[in-house]
Amino acid sequence: MTNSDGVFVGIDVHKGKLDMRVHEREECWQFANNPEGIADLVGALRALGPTLVAVEASGGYERAVVVEGRIAGLAMAVANPTRVRRFAQGVGTLAKTDSLDAGVIAHFACVARPPIKTLQDEHQEHLSDLVGRRRQLIDTITAERNRLHTCSPTLHFSIQAHIEWLKAEVKRLNQEIDHLIESSESWSHRATLLSSVPGVGRVTVATLLADLPELGTVNRQQIAALAGLAPFNRDSGPKRGKRRIFGGRGTVRRTLYMAALVATRFNPIIRSFYQRLISRGKETKVALTACMRKLLVILNAMVRKDETWCCGSI
Repeated sequence: MTNSDGVFVGIDVHKGKLDMRVHEREECWQFANNPEGIADLVGALRALGPTLVAVEASGGYERAVVVEGRIAGLAMAVANPTRVRRFAQGVGTLAKTDSLDAGVIAHFACVARPPIKTLQDEHQEHLSDLVGRRRQLIDTITAERNRLHTCSPTLHFSIQAHIEWLKAEVKRLNQEIDHLIESSESWSHRATLLSSVPGVGRVTVATLLADLPELGTVNRQQIAALAGLAPFNRDSGPKRGKRRIFGGRGTVRRTLYMAALVATRFNPIIRSFYQRLISRGKETKVALTACMRKLLVILNAMVRKDETWCCGSI
């Protein structure tokens, strides 16, 4: 028996296999997580005619499934694993197997209706890959530099050589990212708008183009929520808790943190805003988070209006 509102499918993803279940059905299908298996899975999905297919995020192993499903015209959504696990606990499903997980994901799709994943074009996907790879290399450089402080002197040369290679690779990736942005008229124009803001550099621009394509197409509340910079209430009865940010795209938030940090020194609007918050007794971290949100809202408005930075008009 299927849900009267439609057919909802959940897919539990692993490196080597894919488990699929339909909400309110006991049967579980299993496919190999390779091109042939994914093709068979998509064929099975098309035969079902699902209202929504939820695929649990699994470190990138879900990517090919979602892309092929969207190409086939299916409504594919990526489900946050933490939300799915909490949902399972909320409905009393405490046991955990691949088949049960697929059923929980299908139930989650029926109740929560996660948003359908937008299919990126080839250039957008390429830019996202390059920016993501650059981020990985920067994290590795940081880890290697930390090792220099604790390792044996005999390893210094090896670690330092690795750091130099990583820095050269980051430089090469920067050039490739710049070339890709310049090759697109719309990206190049948007990059010019964004980089006109004091505090916004090439890394911030590339990250926003790659990981926040909605910039300029949604309102200020929505863009803040997408970046995980929208404060959520924590009130219960007479108690009024501190509002905290939660969720969103961590890669965008990390980049905006550095941009806002620079902007508090060199951007007159953000600097004034930051100093005003500090003078009112706000904690440094709270004030900086507010600056991140304000900077993002300004960038969103600039892209929407197709205007470059002008301090007097913001």
